[in-house]
Amino acid sequence: MIKVLIIDDSPLIRRLLTDVLQQAEDITVVGSAEDPYKAREMIKQLNPDVLTLDVEMPKMDGISFLKNLMRLRPMPVVMISTLTQKGSPITLEALELGAIDFIAKPTANIKDKMSQYAYLVQQKVRVAAGARVRSYKKALPSSDPLPINAQFLLNKVIAIGASTGGTEAIKEVLIKMPINCPPIVITQHIPPVFSTSFALRMDRTCIISVKEAEQGDKLVAGCAYIAPGGLHLTIKKYGGHLYCELDDNEPVNRHKPAVDVLFNSLVEINAKNVVAALLTGMGSDGAKGLLALREGGAYTLAQDEFSSVVWGMPKAAVELNAANEVVALDKVTERLLNQAIKV
Repeated sequence: MIKVLIIDDSPLIRRLLTDVLQQAEDITVVGSAEDPYKAREMIKQLNPDVLTLDVEMPKMDGISFLKNLMRLRPMPVVMISTLTQKGSPITLEALELGAIDFIAKPTANIKDKMSQYAYLVQQKVRVAAGARVRSYKKALPSSDPLPINAQFLLNKVIAIGASTGGTEAIKEVLIKMPINCPPIVITQHIPPVFSTSFALRMDRTCIISVKEAEQGDKLVAGCAYIAPGGLHLTIKKYGGHLYCELDDNEPVNRHKPAVDVLFNSLVEINAKNVVAALLTGMGSDGAKGLLALREGGAYTLAQDEFSSVVWGMPKAAVELNAANEVVALDKVTERLLNQAIKV
């Protein structure tokens, strides 16, 4: 049984989350706390496997509590977040500090989608219970610089897919990219609004430019394009140049954006010009697309188990023999770039 402690100042939310989680046969709610001070004592008494943590609470906010928790007693945390322009940067900070994942706070119309919401909450808790918890470690630019004056093949494209744990994994990869790197296209499972905040956060952090992909964006060196939440990102070729295209088709592998959609679009252009990496994440999205890229001549990487928060998507790729290499996260940037350097 997965033991869960709910931390939220709203009695209504505490009751709703308790009801939702208790429906699962493999999950039990061992308690609920209205503020972090009570939660601190309950963690000692009840020894839960997973916490659900509200971002905004009286006495001590969720971020302050999470900082202390991950320093003193790292454990799996799922943030209960308001999916708004205001809430998204705070939630991304929580992921940076070590939270495994986040889910939307229930809204007034949740009754219409209760079964769907219950499934999602239960799945997030299950994944968190099995995830590799890491205390906060600031991502730094590469300590293993590329050869001086390294030049990259003009037609190369770097493609990255990720899910749970991916926002921080992607940051670690992008922060080491040189200003003249090949264009980078990214699909991270993330809801609308959050993808905008994530792209802005990456752009402030990295020396390369990072943006949320827009319809018709031309791929240029030194820039990374992140799929918008709620839309698939594909890459098309017109007149010798590559462009971002967004589509509103049905979810693939339960996801929108889906990594397989991005990877498969690159197969159609010319896989031999692609270097791709599948990073940490739940499920198997991207594994078949990575295999198609490899079979088409791309060089492909999968993140290893030890450095992944959740070794689901990379594991699925390894099992399909879709990866040329299985590498630790801190080596992903170097391996991607080495495949794109002019010899």
